[in-house]
Amino acid sequence: MLKKSKESQIPIKNKRNTISPIFHMQTEGENEKYLSKEIIKIVKKTGVLNLHGKHLSHVPGKIFTMYDSSDSREVNLDFGRGCKEENDLWWNSKPLTNLDLSSNVLTEIPGQIGIFQDLTVLNLQDNCLTSLPAEITTLTKLTKLSLNRNKINQLPKDIDKLFELRVLSLSHNSISMLPNSFVDLVMLEKLDLSHNALESLPSGIGFLVRLNEFDTSYNRLVEVPPDIVNLRSLTKLDLNHNSIKKLPESLGELRRLQILYAQHNDIEEIPDFTGCECIQEIYFGNNYIKEVPPDMCDNMPHLKVLDLRDNKIDELPKELTKLMHLNKLDLTNNDLTKIPATLSLLPHLQSLKIEGNKLKHIRPDIVHTGTQRLLQFLRETLSDDELAAVTCGAVNSPAEACVFPDRYRMRNGNILNLAMKNLSVIPDHVFMEAKEAHVSVVDLCKNKLPQLPLSLLLLADYLTELNLSTNQLNEIPAEIANLSKLKFLDLSNNKIEDLPRDMDSMKNIRELVLFNNRFKKIPDCIFGMVGLEILMLNDNKLDKINVEGLQKLNRLATLSLSNNNISVVPPELGNMNHLRNLELKGNFFRQPRYAILEQGTESVLSYLRDKIPR
Repeated sequence: MLKKSKESQIPIKNKRNTISPIFHMQTEGENEKYLSKEIIKIVKKTGVLNLHGKHLSHVPGKIFTMYDSSDSREVNLDFGRGCKEENDLWWNSKPLTNLDLSSNVLTEIPGQIGIFQDLTVLNLQDNCLTSLPAEITTLTKLTKLSLNRNKINQLPKDIDKLFELRVLSLSHNSISMLPNSFVDLVMLEKLDLSHNALESLPSGIGFLVRLNEFDTSYNRLVEVPPDIVNLRSLTKLDLNHNSIKKLPESLGELRRLQILYAQHNDIEEIPDFTGCECIQEIYFGNNYIKEVPPDMCDNMPHLKVLDLRDNKIDELPKELTKLMHLNKLDLTNNDLTKIPATLSLLPHLQSLKIEGNKLKHIRPDIVHTGTQRLLQFLRETLSDDELAAVTCGAVNSPAEACVFPDRYRMRNGNILNLAMKNLSVIPDHVFMEAKEAHVSVVDLCKNKLPQLPLSLLLLADYLTELNLSTNQLNEIPAEIANLSKLKFLDLSNNKIEDLPRDMDSMKNIRELVLFNNRFKKIPDCIFGMVGLEILMLNDNKLDKINVEGLQKLNRLATLSLSNNNISVVPPELGNMNHLRNLELKGNFFRQPRYAILEQGTESVLSYLRDKIPR
């Protein structure tokens, strides 16, 4: 197995390390022009000064004198004659609380910054700073400090004086060591240390008990301090691109952890996740893992994504079928010779990748035709005993024999799960009881529902996830737009041809799964879902890509259009730089060629941009 070289882990050089000869370095006098009387007047009214992207080479000196009383001598004592507006009076001025000096070419911050004792937000990212003045530690009201993309190699030793700091961003710098006082920033909630040169984390990192997001990717870490398990509020942990060989054995103590990134390390064993019942996404790609512990599958009732690509796994436990909410499973480039046929019974599995293994019983053409064909093949190889063992007869049981709802689970987990019950209708009282339990997740997949149960609308105040995949739906009623709090909607494996226009009001949807339906075009309502991050439209009948509509989705990160009837890929699609995963295989176009598609999303987007007429 090929591993990425350690050279790829070297922090990316700042784009401002070298200045183009045609770049004009502004003088101090030119810098001062950005602080006109009008701007200063606005600052005193709002407490906010934004000098983002002004090509500043020095911090304008006027910043430090704009509140001087000498600048406000126009105090009008002639009452009743030409009195100034009340907001213009110096005693009504708001102190500076938010200062943005980002995206300039500053090489230093004057110590005078310490006079702004009311600062709560300070943005210095994307400059050329190599150090910070000691006076910055006197800004004790700071709650957010952004220092990304500079050349800072060390932090002030008294940084713990910033005891109100909630958000600290230090990515893309040259920091090799954190001061001992760093672990006393106990109010931190978000910490970004990515793209630096850290070889270790301070042993007291566990004192940062309020952290809920911690990013230390792209460093040189060889181990993770054991006391990291004390970060009981942590929901997202990113350890990508380091040299970590082992994770703490008691990782399960991170009971609120939802997302773990640990790709591109030297990890050989999957740790014990017992206790991590909130975990939803695990990424272990590009490591040296040899096996998947069977008991791992007992402790993850909400796991949706499991990435194990580019490891050395030679066998999978049948217990994987216990991951009933698994949505994506990536086993690419391992040493597997067979795949458990019972994987085909996972009700939510939408993406199964097994390319690059030594499979003996699955033909290569089946592997390359996509997840749905692969799952169908696995189902055909299932024995009756295997089917009965996994489903316990639920698949073949008549609707009348079903006992529902599971009131205990509804009240304790806020979940209504009626998956694989062979249902064609659901009584109204089910949703009435679900409403009383404040159910937020409804799973109705793999039934025989011919239409959307309108009683679902009773859950409009609570419902955030709805799975209606693998039913017999032909259309979706406009009333679904009343489920305004939905974040995840799965309508895959139905017979739907279009979506109601009213769905464009569903601004909270982040993931929309529509694969294996009968869509001939991308529904117009989708372009109004401004919060959309994942859109799955593969295995339909789309014949063109509406780039103009898709460009309205500024947060879209994953777009799957594979296995459609698309004949032309518009070059303008390459301008959607926010896409992280673009799937186009299995269509009729000649360009981009298959070899380019194989190189990944970034290469495809670059190819398309090069084809845009200039």
